[in-house]
Amino acid sequence: MSPRITMRKKKILKLTFSLLFILPLLTQAQTPQVPAELEFADMIIRINPQARREIQLDVDALYRNPSYFKVKLDRVNLFMPYVERELKAVGVPLDLKYLVIQESGLIADAVSTSNAVGFWQFKQGTAEEVFLRVDNQIDERKNIVTSSRGAGLYLKKHNNSFDNWVCALVSYQMGLGGAKSYFGNRYNGQKVMDIDRNSHWYFKKFLAHKIAFENQLAILTSSRQRLVEVKVQGPTNLSTLAKRYQVSEDHLKEMNKWTSNGRIPAGNFSLFYIEEVSPDYQPAVIKSQPEPKPSPEKATTTLAAGPMDAFPKIEGNTQRATQPNQITINNLDGVQAAKTTSVEQFADQVGIKERKLRRLNDLDSDESIEAGKYYYTQKKKPKAAVETHVVQAGETLWSISQKYGIKLSSLKAKNRIRKDRDLKAGMVLNLQDHRKRGEDIPIVKINQTQRVAQAKPEASSPTPAKEVSTPKSATPSAQSSQLSHTVSPGETLYAISKKYGVTVDQIKNWNQIGSQNIISVGQKLTIFKP
Repeated sequence: MSPRITMRKKKILKLTFSLLFILPLLTQAQTPQVPAELEFADMIIRINPQARREIQLDVDALYRNPSYFKVKLDRVNLFMPYVERELKAVGVPLDLKYLVIQESGLIADAVSTSNAVGFWQFKQGTAEEVFLRVDNQIDERKNIVTSSRGAGLYLKKHNNSFDNWVCALVSYQMGLGGAKSYFGNRYNGQKVMDIDRNSHWYFKKFLAHKIAFENQLAILTSSRQRLVEVKVQGPTNLSTLAKRYQVSEDHLKEMNKWTSNGRIPAGNFSLFYIEEVSPDYQPAVIKSQPEPKPSPEKATTTLAAGPMDAFPKIEGNTQRATQPNQITINNLDGVQAAKTTSVEQFADQVGIKERKLRRLNDLDSDESIEAGKYYYTQKKKPKAAVETHVVQAGETLWSISQKYGIKLSSLKAKNRIRKDRDLKAGMVLNLQDHRKRGEDIPIVKINQTQRVAQAKPEASSPTPAKEVSTPKSATPSAQSSQLSHTVSPGETLYAISKKYGVTVDQIKNWNQIGSQNIISVGQKLTIFKP
């Protein structure tokens, strides 16, 4: 055989091999190219040539294996409508949705080397900060809805410090303290940022995911499937729900890894399963579902009233509150004591060890269980659902911690107070943020009128409301100028307070905003600017 023929065969083999590698890529969309400028959130991002080459390498890597990219894209199209819904609900720009792809590839039970878990890769402590439940029954880090809501809250909180979504996004990886040290305040409020070789790698990696996936959503999918969310009321189990929704129990286990043992405790939860759709199916905008109406046979009620009297928030089968796995207390599993007894006997009744029951409820060794009181069977949280609590006569640190489901140690640490003898009626205790060192605890005057106003806010009249003493800082001075502020999308009370140089509590007081800090887009707020 001549050398020329041998060389020709080698070229043919080489060409064939190249085609085998290239053809699958050609069946996909062409690999997108990194632009010199793009929009991100409410900002303009300008990328210099060196950074563009760096980001392009990551984009190319995402497209390198067409089969792998297609599998990932299928997951993206399955879960992304719910990610978008939850980010939008908390006021986070939808561009940040690509971060979930970067973090986990939308794998529910993904675990990092640092033991971060779930869709958005939360560590347990951080998950609890954004009110995700993580225990031996439920891990909401593996629930696409609750984890996306938690990620949105986390990102939004960090953006309040920077007013810059690039810095907020990087702080997701570094932590708020690390990001503040890294960025300082030089980018605060900037709407145009330049990205170069010295820019943080995490944001450049994010841009690669945004560029790779933003034009591919809802196309190139290998199946016609959609993810269905239904609200279920516990206690129940996946076996029962599989029959109800006519899917296999194994399928429910695969799609609901947030429940580790197939059992769902008392409370409301989002359950997911996949259904096949017709070829002409067009995805609709996913809206938040209303809470399901309780079944009459379960007699489910919520015992809640005004801002303070809304706690503890008891939900579930309240007619069987003295039995385990029937109610939640502030969204945590709990039970009501039917009679006064010892901790040992009560622990036997609810089916947990005495030592654990004491630890969960911060009970000393010489304390007993009191009839009618509520006790937790799940670990309390480091923060409450509301910001502050006004101490009432006769309350103790323990009773306040039980009222809101906050750890007793956290309550003490946040307020730098250790003993019940240091409590005074009218003290405004922090339930979420730590009080600054040396900062005095404010005290407001309380009276019976205030208690009635809190219990029945809808029946209060202007006259009794004036009898309630408020902190001097909440009362506008004669020199204050009255302004009207219209709430814009994504704004928070904190951001508005910083804009006008007032406090969140002042805005809440002037506009009669409840303890949940709920404001809506377009709402008119009265501001007394000093």
